[in-house]
This record gives sequence, C-alpha cells and structure tokens, in this order.
Amino acid sequence: MNDEFEGHGSPEVAEMVRTMLEALGEDPERDGLRATPDRVARSLAFLTSGYHMDPRAVVGEALFEVEYDEMVTVHTEVYSLCEHHLLPFFGRCHIAYLPSGKIVGLSKLARLAEVFSRRLQVQERLTTEIANAIDEILEPKGVGVVIEAQHLCMMMRGVEKQHSSAVTSCMLGRFRVDARTRSEFLSLIGKNGA
Repeated sequence: MNDEFEGHGSPEVAEMVRTMLEALGEDPERDGLRATPDRVARSLAFLTSGYHMDPRAVVGEALFEVEYDEMVTVHTEVYSLCEHHLLPFFGRCHIAYLPSGKIVGLSKLARLAEVFSRRLQVQERLTTEIANAIDEILEPKGVGVVIEAQHLCMMMRGVEKQHSSAVTSCMLGRFRVDARTRSEFLSLIGKNGA
C-alpha cells in the first residue's frame, strides 16, 4: 500500500476488529487472521485519510495566473467507502471548470477528488464536495462534476445487482445556468446531454 498512513492504524480500531471477528464466530488467533486486526486498522486509516487533508493545502502553490477561458476537463478514478455499510464504491469522476484568470495543476483536481473520496461517503455528497472545493479555491466561472460509480453494497448484498451503477452530478456557475456549457461538458464525457 503506497500511503503516508502505512503503519499508523489505530490500536483501538484493531481491538474492535478483533472483537468483531470473535462475534462473527471466528478465532482471531488462528494463522490466517492473527494479523488481520492490525491490517484492517491500517487499511481504514488509509481509506479515511481524507479527514486529515486540507483541500487548500493539497492545491498548494499549483494555482497559476493564466488568461485561458476554455473548458478544462479531467477524468480520474475515485474509490471510497459507503458510510451506510462500510463497503467500497468506485468509478470515474469527471471534473470540468471554466477558468477566470487562474488555472490549477491538472493533477491537483484528481488530488482534490481523493481528499473527499477518502472519507466515509455517499456518492451524492462526494460529488458536491469536490465541486464546491474547486469553486471555492479557483473561483472559476463555473464547475461541473459527474461521478459514475458502482457500489458493492448494491452488488454484493441487498438487491444484488452486479451490473448496476449510479451517476451523480453537481453543476455550479455557468455549468448550471448555461445549457450550452453544460451540454459541452456532458458531450466531452460521453453523456450527450443525458
């Protein structure tokens, strides 16, 4: 696992995992499970590391004064944990903004998505938090975020629909009020006005 939280799992979380394994009828001291509580604690520390990240600090000095007024679009992946079942959801995150005198390093848009996806989430809030952070930090003419994700809480349990996915969007500024801007973004991500 490539992360700054490697080795920093909470002893309290590890003890809770040990207790959970016992409640499930398992022996946490058997060979295959002996290190599981510590591994789960480290894994959860990484998967929820977004609580310890400041969106402005993630962007840092990567804001540049540039006269560019065309749409900037980045497509990245998101991996998060559903706050209802603590099961993963994952998919594609499409981010676009219309600059207003400044641009941001492209990788920082993906990093901003990580800040919020590495928290216990619902897809709807994740989409809005990414858009709002970009809007607040860049102060662009508009922001659009669309997330298409698959949820293991729907695929592995509950309705057990293995081919289901959810699409959420948040449109701010010109993306909300200008149908042409919104349509351009949606066509760039293959949604064709959907």
